[in-house]
Amino acid sequence: MSVKEFNENKKDNKKKPSFLSLLFSNLFGGKKKLSLLEEEQVQSPLRTIVKTYRDNKVGMFALGVFLLMLITVIVGPLIKPVDLSFSETSQLNVAPGFDMMSVPKELVGKVQDIAIGPTFSIGVSTDGKLYMWGKTRISSAINIKNLPIDEATKKPVDMGKITNIAAGYDHALALNDQGILFAWGNNRQKQASIPMEVKSLKNIKDIYAGYQCSIVLTEDGRSIYFGNTMNNDYNEFHPYQGKLQKIAVTADAVMGLTIDGQAVYLGSQQNSYSNVPANMGKIVDIATTASTMAAVNDQGKVFVWGNVSVDKGEGKVPETESKIVSIKGGRYHYTALTENKDVVAWGANYYNQSTVPKKVINADIQQVYTGFYQNYAVTTQGDVLTWGLKGYLFGSDDLGRDIFTRLLNGGRMTMTIGAVAVIISTVIGVVIGGISGYFGGKIDMFFQRISEMVSSLPFLPFAMILSALIGNSMGTNQKIFLIMVILGVLSWPGLQRLVRAQVLSVREQEYVIAARSVGIKRMSIVFRHILPNVISVIIVSATLSFGSSMLTEASLSYLGFGVQAPQPTWGNMLFGANNSIVIQNYWWRWVYASIALGICVISINLIGEGLRDAIDPKSQER
Repeated sequence: MSVKEFNENKKDNKKKPSFLSLLFSNLFGGKKKLSLLEEEQVQSPLRTIVKTYRDNKVGMFALGVFLLMLITVIVGPLIKPVDLSFSETSQLNVAPGFDMMSVPKELVGKVQDIAIGPTFSIGVSTDGKLYMWGKTRISSAINIKNLPIDEATKKPVDMGKITNIAAGYDHALALNDQGILFAWGNNRQKQASIPMEVKSLKNIKDIYAGYQCSIVLTEDGRSIYFGNTMNNDYNEFHPYQGKLQKIAVTADAVMGLTIDGQAVYLGSQQNSYSNVPANMGKIVDIATTASTMAAVNDQGKVFVWGNVSVDKGEGKVPETESKIVSIKGGRYHYTALTENKDVVAWGANYYNQSTVPKKVINADIQQVYTGFYQNYAVTTQGDVLTWGLKGYLFGSDDLGRDIFTRLLNGGRMTMTIGAVAVIISTVIGVVIGGISGYFGGKIDMFFQRISEMVSSLPFLPFAMILSALIGNSMGTNQKIFLIMVILGVLSWPGLQRLVRAQVLSVREQEYVIAARSVGIKRMSIVFRHILPNVISVIIVSATLSFGSSMLTEASLSYLGFGVQAPQPTWGNMLFGANNSIVIQNYWWRWVYASIALGICVISINLIGEGLRDAIDPKSQER
């Protein structure tokens, strides 16, 4: 070989590829062809291990998957932090998907009315046709799309031309141009059973639906209530019968707007709702959220009262350039339309329902429809603009919490517990195994008997007993730390025996004898000379133990002895899905957590197997 060729080869050797390029090239590319000098280059043991592992495509793929999951559970909670105190009864067990505000194309351009439920919406076109979209399946037995059945034909009843609609918590009402009222959905509290008094009416003006209740407003200003009378404070003998022009319903109360412009309470109890502000002037519109009432006077001033929460901000009415002329209420927020056709919103903003998008701000809005966490704005051209809760990527759980958010935060907690437990068990196992293997004799016998005693304990039952006895008197963070310690203290014997065996095999080698002969302290020989030579075995064992610790934590949490809710982990996310009803009807509550835990543990085990093969290539031959 000439000097020029030698220098060119030497220059090429200096251009070492990065780790990411090696990762992706080994995942998706073939093995790199080495030059003669690279083949003959003497490599260190570490470089040999890395090279051997890179050639293992399964191990490299598993490493890529695990790193992706690790980065996701580290960065994800920073972007979507979990609120441990959050729960929402209107969003229980919602299926995955983002179709809550998918307005049918047939309705665009001819919207007559839109009514909004917790997870579904109902629309009526100008030609009287009914449209439904979103998560209409409330439970295994209730689906809002199942219209009323004609008892004679056993087919959905022909409603005719619909003019008004109303959506409640889990039922719906519709009124046609003949004044006939239809009701369907959940009827447990008779909120969908139309009374004979209502059936005989021919002068129904408007209809309203709330939580387990329905209300009819007649042309002559009378209100008729049917449904749950215990949950909602409504007085059927209120003094405003024959004087009403509009009604609004909270989660447990009813208010009305009289013909002469007064906002009035239609209940009989003295509470925060009945404390209607005085001197409001002439009221032109009213609205309610789940726990507050609001009224707008002819000067555009908004008054809010009831169970006003500082956190939700329903009472923080924003300043507007022109006066407000109409108002609508959602679950915990309000939207209003100004004289200049501008839309403003305020209140709770869990799902950006109070953040009016630019597309709405820049549009000429004719009408706004608001309910629960969804908003619809109809422009003068007939287009329907939406903002708010569109749905959940992985669905919601039994408390209305976003499963995707809890999966991210739960993964971080599960991996943290597994990593800390492995660190504890590794430290104990390395120290005891190193001392026992090097000194031998009575010290070895003492530590081995202790190791056998710990190994003889039934791991999972003993961990459950310790968690139950000690953990009940602790706080959430203290119990999490306790679980880490329990897992670490009970899982070190296996690593200890492995380290002891390795130390026994090398303690009589020349470099150990040389260290003793120059007077190096025995503890220094163990931890500074022997253990560094068996570190590769320790790494493999710790990697495999990491996956086992994650599975053990998940098992404890699933059985109710691990990390307790509301702090999420992949294990306790499965705890709420341990009955047949959830497994059959709400598959998303356990499938995603199971998949995440399974993929993570399998990846870790494959990484461990790949490291074992790289460190001891002869293991593949055995």
